[in-house]
Amino acid sequence: MSGEGAVGREVPGAEPRRYGHGVLAAFAAGILRAAGVPPDHASVTAERLVEADLRGRTGHGLIRIPLYVRRIEAGSVNLRPRVSVVSEGPTSALVDGDNGLGQVVMTTAASIAIDKAEAMGMAWVGTVNSNHAGAAGIYPAMAARRGLVSIYMAVGNANSMPPWGGNEKLLSTNPIAIAVPAGDDPPFQLDIATTVASHGTIKVAAQAGEQMPVGWVIDADGEPITDPGRAHDGFLMPIGGYKGAGLNIAIGLLAGVLNGAAFGRSVVDQNAELASPTNTGQAMFVMRPGLFRPDGSGAAVAEHLAELRHSGSNRAGPLRLPGDEAGRLEVENLANGIAVPPALVEELNATARRLKTGQLLA
Repeated sequence: MSGEGAVGREVPGAEPRRYGHGVLAAFAAGILRAAGVPPDHASVTAERLVEADLRGRTGHGLIRIPLYVRRIEAGSVNLRPRVSVVSEGPTSALVDGDNGLGQVVMTTAASIAIDKAEAMGMAWVGTVNSNHAGAAGIYPAMAARRGLVSIYMAVGNANSMPPWGGNEKLLSTNPIAIAVPAGDDPPFQLDIATTVASHGTIKVAAQAGEQMPVGWVIDADGEPITDPGRAHDGFLMPIGGYKGAGLNIAIGLLAGVLNGAAFGRSVVDQNAELASPTNTGQAMFVMRPGLFRPDGSGAAVAEHLAELRHSGSNRAGPLRLPGDEAGRLEVENLANGIAVPPALVEELNATARRLKTGQLLA
């Protein structure tokens, strides 16, 4: 698809097209500005979304733009929020997002947590009145780039799972992400939902016309659902059975309830209730590793990670640890461009045309 102001490059056939990181960030920011988002907030949000795509977290990347625009147009997002610290201590803060875009709120909260941890050794920062903030791992990655350990948690934006043994959807995907610096080596980075699959991953499968694997979603009788179009008819499955369900609740309490944010029946389905603010909660812990080892322990972390990668296996090559594939994809995508499926290109271009941005992905 081409047009006046077109950017990127065309790839024939049904193969994904590749676009540069800067091209996609500028294109996404243009759509958000056309929807009424101030330029600085549009740039931050677009950058966080493209960072997710860079690292292969495509369920939380550009695929979210059309939904964000629909929610903005429905009036559920405050386009000019006063993001502020409403309570604070030397090692803590509660950030009120004033219903602003989640990436803006969490980038602010992460920056506060990082600065406090550098000054005081550690910090815990929570959010209230936030929104969906994209891929969990991008916020600990911000801390890792400054040589800091970090843990991020969030309450998801649609309930899709019951408590273990129940049948009422009171729990969301509630992700957790952890980053541990490894000296001169890439950091250890874990980024997972506490359900087997996230809503974003299901949306990616639906857009690609693919079926879901057995084990992602079950119906009320415990039978598998594999059609992504019917995912909302069933329950997402927790990772690790009752253990994952328990971790999901713990995250909901820490990132939601303790901040005054939504959890349980108060969670708003951002897809179905477009006009309703979500009051999303997030929490981020950041720590200076030198608190416990004067050298910061980065070399020791790298040594142990190498030991794990090169431990015994029935397959050739080193084992893949959390964050390894995301790091590989980031390098590849920065060099070759980010692959965007044709169906998503069409959806994004349709949104851009409707908003008259004057810029399309070619």
